[in-house]
Amino acid sequence: MIRLNGAMVVLACAIAFSACGGDKKDSAERDKEVQKAIQEGMQKEKSLYEGMQKNVETLEKKVEEQTKKK
Repeated sequence: MIRLNGAMVVLACAIAFSACGGDKKDSAERDKEVQKAIQEGMQKEKSLYEGMQKNVETLEKKVEEQTKKK
């Protein structure tokens, strides 16, 4: 979740800087790049979360098997 919050801060900064003026085409390109980076970060975060979830399930199964053996 910390990375997700960081991505939101990056997006807010990108929007703030793009609002300062400059060439609109460059701003649009930067906005697209920032959006792409945020989406990639969110995708990595989701993959990380899913991996942790699988590990928890595996650990729970192992614990359950060990308790059944006793």
